[in-house]
Amino acid sequence: MKIVVFDGYTLNPGDISWDNLVSLSDEVNIYDRTSLSLIAERGKDADAVFTNKTILMKEQLDQLPNLKYIGLLSTGINVVDLEETAKRGIFVTNVPDYSTNAVAQMTFSLLLELCNHVMEHSESVHRGEWSSNKDFCYWNLPLIELSGKTLGIIGYGKIGRAVAKIAVAFGMNILISGRTQPKEIENNQWVTLDNLLSESDVVTVHCPLNNDTKELINAVSLGKMKPTAFLINTSRGPIINEKELSEALNCGIIAGAALDVLSVEPPDINNPLINAKNCLITPHISWASKAARERLMSIAANNFKSYINGNPINIVNKLPVLPIRNL
Repeated sequence: MKIVVFDGYTLNPGDISWDNLVSLSDEVNIYDRTSLSLIAERGKDADAVFTNKTILMKEQLDQLPNLKYIGLLSTGINVVDLEETAKRGIFVTNVPDYSTNAVAQMTFSLLLELCNHVMEHSESVHRGEWSSNKDFCYWNLPLIELSGKTLGIIGYGKIGRAVAKIAVAFGMNILISGRTQPKEIENNQWVTLDNLLSESDVVTVHCPLNNDTKELINAVSLGKMKPTAFLINTSRGPIINEKELSEALNCGIIAGAALDVLSVEPPDINNPLINAKNCLITPHISWASKAARERLMSIAANNFKSYINGNPINIVNKLPVLPIRNL
């Protein structure tokens, strides 16, 4: 049985172990990155492949005649042609729920930076501004207290729930908009998207990317927000129309944004948000704490172990559970 990991570096640049996966096969080839031109060469004899962002659509699947299993090293599933894999009887699994706490923590890291400007003030001290100041303290930018502010959460899955729990600890009020109102959420907290946008001091996005949510945040929705409001996105970049968000920031329609995701990653240097006013951008790291990556690795290996034991789990393509073919 041959396993190929096409792009292992993002998950494991060297600080965690591949042992759980390696123990499941007598031949495991791990590559840091694989271009589309190298997929056939590296994966032509593979029974199973693992991918994070290496695309496996019909053209690539045609180059992998022995393939029986694809393990996604992510929750997202858009890099694999699920319909085509189902036709071919290829099992596809993903890794759900490994980064909930990490993403919730990053959401507030971004928000607190917008509110307290920790890095700016630290850098000012290192520039000598405190040493030369006439007073015992100073602040270069307004400091914002979260207690009493309203946080609007778009999407109320596990991450949205974790974010809400932290917000309550900060003394924030909560508004939620999503597909289905959970039983535990009070009616006055579950609101329409329009109400959430207009009443929130902070809007944070935690919904999946689909046809309904693509460019959900655009000029119209931004125009409904308070001019003092912040926007946070740790979900998926294409949920935001980046040109229209840039214009909203530069024109003062909203006060600031903090984004861990963009529509194209890595972004073009001319992405309009890179030079937009009061826009923090981090390189899609919400998921990437060491603890979260270790969980991802463990779940991915267990997915494959369950598959070879005849009890596949976390299957994301519409494939009937068939007897496992000999590998």
